[in-house]
Amino acid sequence: MASSPISSSSARSRIPVIDLGPWRSGGAGARERIAARVDEALQAAGFLLITGHGVDPRLPARIREAAREFFRQPAEAKERYAVAVGGRGWLGPGAEANSYAEGAASPPDLKESWSCAADEPTGDPSVDAEWFRPNAWPAEVPALQPPAVEYIARMRALSDELLELLAASLGLDADHFTRHTGHPTWGFNLNWYPGTEVLGEPLPGQFRIGAHTDFGTVTILDREPGSGGLQVHTDADGWQDAPYDPAALTVNIGDLMARWTGDRWRAGRHRVLPPPAAAPAEELVSLVYFYECDPHTRVESLPAPVGRVVHEPVDSHAYLRAKLDAITVS
Repeated sequence: MASSPISSSSARSRIPVIDLGPWRSGGAGARERIAARVDEALQAAGFLLITGHGVDPRLPARIREAAREFFRQPAEAKERYAVAVGGRGWLGPGAEANSYAEGAASPPDLKESWSCAADEPTGDPSVDAEWFRPNAWPAEVPALQPPAVEYIARMRALSDELLELLAASLGLDADHFTRHTGHPTWGFNLNWYPGTEVLGEPLPGQFRIGAHTDFGTVTILDREPGSGGLQVHTDADGWQDAPYDPAALTVNIGDLMARWTGDRWRAGRHRVLPPPAAAPAEELVSLVYFYECDPHTRVESLPAPVGRVVHEPVDSHAYLRAKLDAITVS
């Protein structure tokens, strides 16, 4: 590994817990304090923990139970749903290597995923063919689709609420970002991190997910704690174990949001450690919701004094496609 994790107390100091309750119901003073904490955290690490989000913990628990039932199916059953990165279905072992998004070579990531994505057509045939195709669901596990669809709808609403909070944190109009999410793309991955008895001993430099930043605007993660779990990277502290709160969702911003803010905020760089030698059978399931924006949004850096670096404008979905292609293992 590149470096050893540092004290989790340092992580907690840079990745605060934000209670959305006072944001929703508090006065102007409370909302200003929350917005200032968000701005500070996204400058430091690109990560937040959020509570008061209103997601019943029984919902992700139902999804995990069904996901584990699918991932434990025989390989030949899962292979009927095999897709490439960006598809809708099963990403098997060796399908992707996230470190390539940073241009760093590594062995493939040690995981399997069930992947869903935006599926409500826009009416534009070329856009729909690339970004709004129907989702697949495993016939072997009918219990997966209903809670997953409900969870996805909750994540969509929560993501727009977070984008309004982010706009306020920059002193912008509430709809500065959500005016670009009228018909957005999104992705939802159920990531299965089994033990070494399933995927074998890690190769040198191999992780459950290699170091990278996400590609879009915001990511919302419901995760399980583990020794081979999530780490975040900051310039000040290097790699550190991400703080965990069972009542909280983990939120990080991606490349497009960082570009939008002129690098005032940093895309949250992270990785997921391989199964630990002390607990090689450790098994984790993460629910990862990637929120993006309307297809082909022109993302332009905010000028000074908000922004700090002026990037050339990018087509949001040309950028996303290039990143998805980069992490695909041939």
